Amino acid sequence: MRKYEYKEELKSEIEKTFKKYISEFNNIPEYLKDKRADGVDRTPAENLAYQVGWTSLVLKWEADERKGLQVKTPLDEFKWNQLGELYQWFTDTYAHLSLQELKARLNENINSIYAMIDSLSEEDLFKPHMRKWADEATKTATWEVYKFIHVNTVAPFGTFRTKIRKWKKIAL
Repeated sequence: MRKYEYKEELKSEIEKTFKKYISEFNNIPEYLKDKRADGVDRTPAENLAYQVGWTSLVLKWEADERKGLQVKTPLDEFKWNQLGELYQWFTDTYAHLSLQELKARLNENINSIYAMIDSLSEEDLFKPHMRKWADEATKTATWEVYKFIHVNTVAPFGTFRTKIRKWKKIAL
């Protein structure tokens, strides 16, 4: 994973990968949003639901900590060894939305992540042990807040862009 030194660098990388990712959905007709394709593990709606789910969680973790609430990652109902169930929850919660609604929700989340980045000091973002939710999310590793942001934006936007491109080659 890339180590960022400045907020603007992180935001720029998110923007670059997000634009490439989200543009892949522009030519997918709504009636194909739930279509399965051999060799691709998610439909277009499920692909977007996954992104909406994780970006929503990052925002929730930070918002809850700022409110003084105890944050349980990844979510109160799920532990880290239950990611399959969490992914199904993302699908159940979001995949029923239209592609336009999913894209809009994800765009809102990305804009909120930019605002979150802007609201944090460089120290809060790039130094370890600055957020309880980040410290308590991993048992052995030390992850700074920026790593959680990267792992839930830049990294999956690249991976899931490849998946949706494969789906498009098969289904369109």
